[in-house]
Amino acid sequence: MTKIYVGKIVNTHGIKGELRIKDELTKNQRQEIFKIGTNFIIDDNKYLITSYRRHKDYDMVTFKDFNNINDVLVLKGKKVYKDKSEINLSSKDILDSELITYKVKTTDNLEGIIKSIELTGINYKIIRLLINNKEILVPYHKEFILNIDQDKKEVLVKLP
Repeated sequence: MTKIYVGKIVNTHGIKGELRIKDELTKNQRQEIFKIGTNFIIDDNKYLITSYRRHKDYDMVTFKDFNNINDVLVLKGKKVYKDKSEINLSSKDILDSELITYKVKTTDNLEGIIKSIELTGINYKIIRLLINNKEILVPYHKEFILNIDQDKKEVLVKLP
C-alpha cells in the first residue's frame, strides 16, 4: 500500500464528531480524495468517510462509528493519508505530496529538489526549491513550471 498525504486534522467542529481538515488540494482532487465510502489512514488505522462538506477553507468529514466529539478528540492534530489505490485522478493531475518527491531541473541547467509546496492565498501556491544549497521560491504557475514529467519524476522550472 502506498500512502499519499492529504492534510492535517486541525480541529473538531460541533459536538457530533465532525472533523476539520486543512489541505492544499484543488477542487478536482477534493472530489476524488473525500469520496464518501472511501477510507482515510490515520496512524496506520483506516477510517471510513461517511460525510463530507466544504466549510470556509476547510474540509469537514465524519467517520463511521464516530458520532460524538469525545470520540474524535484523539484525532486532533493528526496527519491524514489516503491509499493511492483508492484515488482515481487523471494522469495529468498530480498531488502536491507526490510532486515533492520529484527532481527539479531549471532552464539554466541547474538541478535541485522540491522542499515544499505552500498555499499563500486562495488557490495561489509557491514551490520552495533547494538548488545549490539555496532556497528559491517559485510561483506554482505555468509561466514558471514549464513541464512535469511523471515518467522521469522531474519538473522543468524557469527561475524568476
